[in-house]
Amino acid sequence: MAITKEQRKKVNSIYLSSGLVSICGIVYQVLYGAVGSYLFGDGVLFYSITIGLFLMGMGIGAISSERVHNGLTDRFIQIEYAIAVIGGLSTLGAFYTLAHYGTETSQLYMYLVITLTGALTGLELPILIRKAEAIGEESRKSVARVLLTDYGFSLIGAVGFALVLRPWLGLIQTAFFIAIINISIAIWISFRFRDEIKAPAVYQLIGILLALGLMTGFLYGEKWSNGFEERLYADPIVYSADTNYQRIVMTKEPGDIRLYLDGQLQFAESDEHRYHEALVHVPMSLAEQRSNILLLGGGDGIAVRELLKYPEIQTIDVVDLDPEMTRLATEHAELLRINQGSLLHDKVTVHNADAYQFLLQNQNWYDVIIADLPDPNNEALNKLYTDGFYKLIRNHLNPGGFVSIQSTSPLFATKAYWTISKTVEASDMTVENYHVDVPSFGNWGFTLASREDFTMEQISQLELQVETDYLKEEIIPSLFHFGKDEDEDIQDNGQTFVLEANTMNRPILLKLYSDAWQYY
Repeated sequence: MAITKEQRKKVNSIYLSSGLVSICGIVYQVLYGAVGSYLFGDGVLFYSITIGLFLMGMGIGAISSERVHNGLTDRFIQIEYAIAVIGGLSTLGAFYTLAHYGTETSQLYMYLVITLTGALTGLELPILIRKAEAIGEESRKSVARVLLTDYGFSLIGAVGFALVLRPWLGLIQTAFFIAIINISIAIWISFRFRDEIKAPAVYQLIGILLALGLMTGFLYGEKWSNGFEERLYADPIVYSADTNYQRIVMTKEPGDIRLYLDGQLQFAESDEHRYHEALVHVPMSLAEQRSNILLLGGGDGIAVRELLKYPEIQTIDVVDLDPEMTRLATEHAELLRINQGSLLHDKVTVHNADAYQFLLQNQNWYDVIIADLPDPNNEALNKLYTDGFYKLIRNHLNPGGFVSIQSTSPLFATKAYWTISKTVEASDMTVENYHVDVPSFGNWGFTLASREDFTMEQISQLELQVETDYLKEEIIPSLFHFGKDEDEDIQDNGQTFVLEANTMNRPILLKLYSDAWQYY
């Protein structure tokens, strides 16, 4: 039997609602994955958990829908309100629980949020399908069309999050914005089906009040989260921003600016000279020529400051993925003071590009290559610590040239540190290892490499050509010696740990790194 024109309008409203709630559902999924990756690290693991819990929740919701027989429109509105409250507060709650109760509690909170959102999402579609059938739509049509709008609109949500929501709104405002969409759908349905609802005015009032609360969160959530985030850092935050690639936070206390990327300390003004002098001046003192230099990472400009002490340098190519980081290093007064405006020097060319892709496409050769990259705490960074990446570095290194690579801590992450060394060695370069004490970091390690053989005798005879605040010639050989609890003879439960190279196909470094740092 054909349905009436008014019934057709209601059915079309259901299909549109299905598409809109599917956008919200997919955004919540990727949002939760992004929040977990930022707060807890290991993006693949947390995204996998997010997808698994969300789908499990959807299954629970779907089977639970069998018990919903009457008041389908009322139930749908109630579900949208519940999703809006849980989803809207999700990100802010994650920051709050992390700041006040620690990582484990925050993770449990996120697991609960993911499961509940999934369960409520799983209730939506069966109820909408059943409602369309109750109006008079044929079963085969209602199922097919609801699923069509659900799957089709999901693409809009996924792409919209990556290209629009996260870059423009950030994680916290995105959660509130999507929650407001859920509320708006429910209010609209309460008007569209008001003749079928027991108390439409009550639903509309509740929806308006919830929308006002969520709008308050949208406007002030970032400010509140900054207060929570302050508890994660020892010093007051003077700058914070979410970029397309990472979260940048800068803190300040008298005499000590500190920069954090995704929660990891990059430098402390009070002792950064120890780190950067060891990173830069050891390979620069050993290289036969010092004309053309490649710096991978180092977007804060401090390593470039050290490089510019060598007047013979003709060009310095700086490759840093995040344009916001390099912009900050050329505009922020505190960073300009520390890096001495190094990225603005006419010898320096900044390339905002992926280091791996840059090496694949670039044809230049360099006398010294310095890898000052963030630690390998996710898949994107792991590829910059693989044998394939180090082979690309080798292939851009001039004869007589040297490479230095920041390689995390040999004391706190011994297996990870020596795995990096083993991986560099697997790229057919001669390798030596050295480390330095940086109070803000602890014992920090580097890998020194060259296409040609070199000896400790050469290292012991190197002469520093520039002024330094920490490094001096007589202590450099001592940096290449390691204690028993930090050398490459690693004993693991009475067994010798066998070092392997880290590859794209087998990213063993990720687990070694995360296991080592989970308690620090």
